[in-house]
Amino acid sequence: MKKKEKKIKKERKHMAKEKKSMLSKTGLLVVIAAIVCFLIVPLFKSLNFGLDLQGGFEILYQVSPIDGSKMNKDKLNATYKSMLKRIDTLGVSEPEITLEGDDKIRVKLAGVTNKEEARNTLSTVATLTFRDSNDNLLMNSDVLKAGGARLTTDQNGRPAVSLAVKDKDTFYKVTNAVKGYDNNVIVIWLDYNEMTDSYANEGSMCGTSNSNCISAATVSQAFSSDVIIQGNFTEEEASNLVDLINSGSLPAKLTEISSKTVGASFGDATLTMTMYAGIAGVLAIIILLVGIYNFAGIISALSVLLYTLFVFAAFWLIGGVLTLPGIAALILGIGMAVDANVLTYSRIKEELLKGKSLETAFKNGSKASFGTILDANLTTLLVAIIMFYLGESSVKGFATMLIINIIVTMFTMVFITRIFLKMFVKTKYFDNKLNLFIGVHEDSIKKENKKTTYNYLGLSKFFAIFSLIVILASVIMFSFKGINLGIDFQAGSDITLATTEVSEKDLRSDLEELKLDEVSIDITSSETDIRVSDELKEDEVDKVESYFLDKYNTSVDIGVVSNVVKQDLIQNAIFSIVISLIGIILYITFRFKFSYGISSVICLGHDALMMVATVILLRVEVNSMFIAAVLAIIGYSINNTIVVFDRVRENIKINSKDNLNKDELKEIVNISIKETMARSIYTSLTTLLPVIALLIMGSREILTFNVAMIVGLIAGTYSSLLLAGWLYVFFASKRKNNNKNKRKEISEKTIKGIND
Repeated sequence: MKKKEKKIKKERKHMAKEKKSMLSKTGLLVVIAAIVCFLIVPLFKSLNFGLDLQGGFEILYQVSPIDGSKMNKDKLNATYKSMLKRIDTLGVSEPEITLEGDDKIRVKLAGVTNKEEARNTLSTVATLTFRDSNDNLLMNSDVLKAGGARLTTDQNGRPAVSLAVKDKDTFYKVTNAVKGYDNNVIVIWLDYNEMTDSYANEGSMCGTSNSNCISAATVSQAFSSDVIIQGNFTEEEASNLVDLINSGSLPAKLTEISSKTVGASFGDATLTMTMYAGIAGVLAIIILLVGIYNFAGIISALSVLLYTLFVFAAFWLIGGVLTLPGIAALILGIGMAVDANVLTYSRIKEELLKGKSLETAFKNGSKASFGTILDANLTTLLVAIIMFYLGESSVKGFATMLIINIIVTMFTMVFITRIFLKMFVKTKYFDNKLNLFIGVHEDSIKKENKKTTYNYLGLSKFFAIFSLIVILASVIMFSFKGINLGIDFQAGSDITLATTEVSEKDLRSDLEELKLDEVSIDITSSETDIRVSDELKEDEVDKVESYFLDKYNTSVDIGVVSNVVKQDLIQNAIFSIVISLIGIILYITFRFKFSYGISSVICLGHDALMMVATVILLRVEVNSMFIAAVLAIIGYSINNTIVVFDRVRENIKINSKDNLNKDELKEIVNISIKETMARSIYTSLTTLLPVIALLIMGSREILTFNVAMIVGLIAGTYSSLLLAGWLYVFFASKRKNNNKNKRKEISEKTIKGIND
């Protein structure tokens, strides 16, 4: 009796210890959650917001040298440097200037209120002048060869700047005169302003961003040849001086080929709507995770908060500018990031159902899921890099956030989540509370059952027929009505009024008065969108804006896209999708086999076609964000396919039998679908929830993105689970039959040779 009491006492003491350990670690999670919630809001507010979230002005220039020479990267970079210097005078805190291709510069000025001043300042040709210490003009850029400044070194090997002189006679006369001055310096100015610039006041600031004075060189002798400017330059300073001199000696013609203005009220409303949608989506994900995985779901919820904090921190550290597509990528990324947790939890549950202890199930499940998580994120990263490299403007912003998301996912949702899980597994508190820990009922634990009587692949033909009907219906619709191309792919101008107190009849009358050709008029619940085929010029934009502002007393946003931009976007869109598909088939073939790779790419093509078919049928506008959605689904859908194929490969290995026939392959694929079905549905739900929230509560600017993503997620789920497996069985069995026939043919030839 005493032994029994002693045993009970010992067990109670052990349970008390486990409970105490459990409570202390839970307290730690609560503290971490509180700190994250305290930091996340001020960190978000400290980010730089793009013009679509705070209003401003965007303009795309095509750059061409005035002297008729061919444009190249060096000349474009010189123009960029002088443009950057001009922007400093506008007082814009966080300008975005990006080079696109070999002859385009995109400028985004968030918060700018006087867009005409900005436009005039940016498009002014850079002027290079040489002056004495009293600011008297000595020479202008005509004495130099166009773009003739080069980075070189002086006699001591230090960085210097070489100037190629064209008018040697003038250069000799000026330098000969200056060498005799008391203050024998030649001051080089870029965009000298007689009202504000003076060497007497700015001499000490020459070469800095605070002055238009870019260099002051002492002249000790006359020169009638090329010269070198030398001093205590760093290589960066010398290179910067080269660009600035070239930008003044090689004036460039800036042709405006697209522009967009966003009023502050539009930006504030968009930011508010999108953030509410994001919060709603994240809360929905957290509720779903806790409902499915209980305590492990709470750990995932904390990981989601940490993930969001780390993404904001990473974006803040790189000085990124957060745009509407970037927020869409962040919210989408949260759903995709949770996939890593779902994969791990699914594997742990499988191990528990085999009768393994919680600690063993955690170790085995974490190890088994890591390879799949890595493959899935690497393929998405591949697509994101292609998007970033080939995309323009909004697509590039989306890709930047997606790349950050993937990196943070691997750190937070894999590494940190597993630390938290291990911490609680080690307490032993949940050893007999598996349902509380991860949603596994003790009475469901039984021996592993690898057999399934349900033929999932039998459903493949029904889904294939459904997809075929949708695609054929869209082809018929396309033949009659075409596709609703947005301004990005159609060229023209988009006029948005922040009012719905208008009628289509009045607006058509307005367009006739303004002599504009209507493409479409769309009056929504919050604003009015007017599309015209005219590519409005600078003065026309002001005229149209003033007209609608005066008549309807409302904010007006106008975007203009030229035919040049349209052609570039179409070319880049097609190229991005093709390169993504090629990259994925190569990766999957390398990691798996060709039959897996070709099946994956066909399914990805199916998903993209379903997205295109749906937007045709629903008459949804196709713009650059639609391309971002297609590329995102290509990266996302391959995740689901990899999970299924990874399980197929694992089950084939367990089967340890070579030359499986078609029926055996079908059985293995059916088992693999059964084992990954719940995980795929959960993952799709966690990604769908924030996208649905964005669709209901988000801004109209990303409507196309949201619709396309919802269709892509649904199509991607059933294609990964059912169509991919069916295609794999087809290609794998066909390949085996071909190999078998070849071996038979070789065998027959060998026998014939022996008989002969």
